[in-house]
Amino acid sequence: MTKLSNEELSRMTLPENLREAVVAARQFNKHEAIRRQLQYIGRIMRDLDVAPIAEQIAAIHAPSKRDTALFHRAEKWRTDLMKDPTAMARFLKEFPEANTRRLQALADAANAERDADRAPKFYRELFHAINTLLQEQLRRDK
Repeated sequence: MTKLSNEELSRMTLPENLREAVVAARQFNKHEAIRRQLQYIGRIMRDLDVAPIAEQIAAIHAPSKRDTALFHRAEKWRTDLMKDPTAMARFLKEFPEANTRRLQALADAANAERDADRAPKFYRELFHAINTLLQEQLRRDK
């Protein structure tokens, strides 16, 4: 909990004495002081049911379903752009602001890279370009 950001810590439901102890631990910079404060936090947590706290921390660190779906959508577009010549037209309908020349060049380079059995530099770059467009669209739609 001491490694969480202020925003993440503020979203967690914690007893006030535990929250204060965690905030205090972040302010120390001497090893011994931090060690003693962490022991104090452990002492407080012995009297608590830690399962809900662990679930909250796991939820903070787990990717959201939306992020996972966005990632899979970008992978699907990358595969389509590399295999289907008509996919670029569909992609352009959905993302009119896309730089189609750059995307087509990346798709062609990724195909050549795969055929030559080279490292997937352009394959990754194509994914990043598509993912960036998807992220921008998501921000605009909010």
